[in-house]
Amino acid sequence: MTVVNQRKRHPEKQKIEAMKPLPKPSWLRVRAPSGDVFERTNAEIKGQRLTTVCEEAACPNIGECWSKSHATFMIMGEICTRGCAFCNVATGRPDALDAFEPVRIADTVAKMRLRHVVITSVDRDDLEDGGAEHFARTLRSIRRKSPETTTEILTPDFRMSDASALETVMSAKPDVFNHNIETVPSLYPKVRPGARYFGSLLLLKRAKELEPDVATKSGLMVGMGESQEEILQVMDDLRAADVDFMTIGQYLQPTPKHYPVKRYVTPHEFATLERIAKSKGFIMVSASPLTRSSYHAEEYFDRLKISRQEKRAASSQ
Repeated sequence: MTVVNQRKRHPEKQKIEAMKPLPKPSWLRVRAPSGDVFERTNAEIKGQRLTTVCEEAACPNIGECWSKSHATFMIMGEICTRGCAFCNVATGRPDALDAFEPVRIADTVAKMRLRHVVITSVDRDDLEDGGAEHFARTLRSIRRKSPETTTEILTPDFRMSDASALETVMSAKPDVFNHNIETVPSLYPKVRPGARYFGSLLLLKRAKELEPDVATKSGLMVGMGESQEEILQVMDDLRAADVDFMTIGQYLQPTPKHYPVKRYVTPHEFATLERIAKSKGFIMVSASPLTRSSYHAEEYFDRLKISRQEKRAASSQ
């Protein structure tokens, strides 16, 4: 008897006309993953039955990050309830939450002796709180096992539910709260149809209001057909939401069925965007073709702490 796979990788994209990706320029070439540290990181993650966004989102930096024992853990399963046109994570009906996952994450963080850990998740619109309590349990478990480890969370919008979901997450005191704006407002209907641009801005602003000492962060993909003026407007909107740290990276089309890359932004253009973003008041900016939300997260968090301390000192004089 033939077993039919009920979990197509991207069932929501089956009607999209396949678009052959643009050839990648030289500045987007990366080495294939290898090395002893990479293999140990891979073995530890597999041994604990954990999911990483590094694998699920086909991140181009996986070789570099895993070779440094850096990984971004993806909680609440590997099946997302939304079908964003840019994302490589599978869409479908998720399994029930694994009650022991927060403890396994904490055990892995302790075993790997991580100084800084990034936790993200799929969208879980099937849950009343969008998974907020699961995030909080994971943060508390890590803090019990590894009290010196700093934590960064990259969250969904929690179904744009009432304020209690965000309050639940922020009460667990992450060191960095990250929620990606992803793209410019005009592209939301095609690229991020299940989300709302101003809903994401409100989430970021509310997170800062709830916990002013927690650093806030958001990321933008470019090369999807947005204009320069739209990019600058997103910067202004994020600053109005009091976001501290902005990341800007090149969008890469995961498969021919995903939203196509319209153009590759040059390293020189990224350098210009970084200078502009810094001039608008962000405490920290990372902009490059391979920049991703959690790329070099530990190093950037250390720099962010110093920059925030210097800013506070300057404002008190």
